[in-house]
Formats: sequence, structure tokens, C-alpha cells
Amino acid sequence: MTFAHAVFVRSLQAALVLTVAPLALAQTTTDDAPAMRNPLERAMEWGPCPAFMPKGCGLAVVHGQGDKLNADVFLKIPGKGSIPNHTHTSAERMVLVAGQLKVTYGTQKPMTVNAGSYMYGPAKMPHSANCVSAKPCILFIAFEAPVDAIPVAPPGKPEPK
Repeated sequence: MTFAHAVFVRSLQAALVLTVAPLALAQTTTDDAPAMRNPLERAMEWGPCPAFMPKGCGLAVVHGQGDKLNADVFLKIPGKGSIPNHTHTSAERMVLVAGQLKVTYGTQKPMTVNAGSYMYGPAKMPHSANCVSAKPCILFIAFEAPVDAIPVAPPGKPEPK
């Protein structure tokens, strides 16, 4: 295994950040047994996203437990859907599996992300996302801390209630 491959694999294992511990996330595995999941198959079980996220959004825990350390999840954002500004307790390591996504971290310039691209999001850094494709955007996210998503106001706006 090359160094670059090892780093990529470790990144996927380490972080997918959308921790919503109190929600009933679809749980597909909780042990260290080898596993394979395909979010593009109809058999994938999706749980609800936090209430502040768009209708049609889905979460699936594919390894670990959402309320524990080191959970891996898939996040499905409906086509043309927007994820409002929010933070996570954990850093997140992400790979866009399907769709095209525009992501804005803090006051940085928006990034357009295509399927197959890797992203890193620091813990507690506010960010928002828009699925710019007509078909759903699906992200693999590896979280270090329990999965959560905390709504926050965009820069220069009052905090949400």
C-alpha cells in the first residue's frame, strides 16, 4: 500500500461529521467486522436528518454508532437542496460519492466539489452546502467525535433560535 493510499484510507476511516446522536439514525453495523455499504442501492436504510436540514435529507450510519467516537455515515442531500450554516463538535473527513456540491466554510470562497473529491472540515468551523446537481448529493463522512450538527447563523446574521 502506498503512503498516499494509506493516508486516504485512514482519512475515510477517521471522519464523517454529521453527528446527530439524539436522532434515530439508520444503523447498519456497530462492530469491527468487515463491512461493505453502497449508498446508491435502494436497500440502504436512511434515517432522518436534523430538523433544520432540508426535507428529503437522509443519514445512514455505516460503521460504529452515531453517539460514540469514530462513526462513519452517509449523508444524502436532495437535488438542489441546501444545508444551512452549521458546525460539528468533530472534524469531518468527507468524500462526495454522487452529485455536485458547493460548500462554504466560514468566510472562505465557496468550493465546488465533484463526485470522487475529498474534503476536510475542521471541528467547530461554521459551514453550509448546496447540492447544485438535480440528482441527490451523497457524502461519506467520517467523524472523530459523536455525530452532531448544530445550526449557527451565517456570518453577519443573528443566531438561529
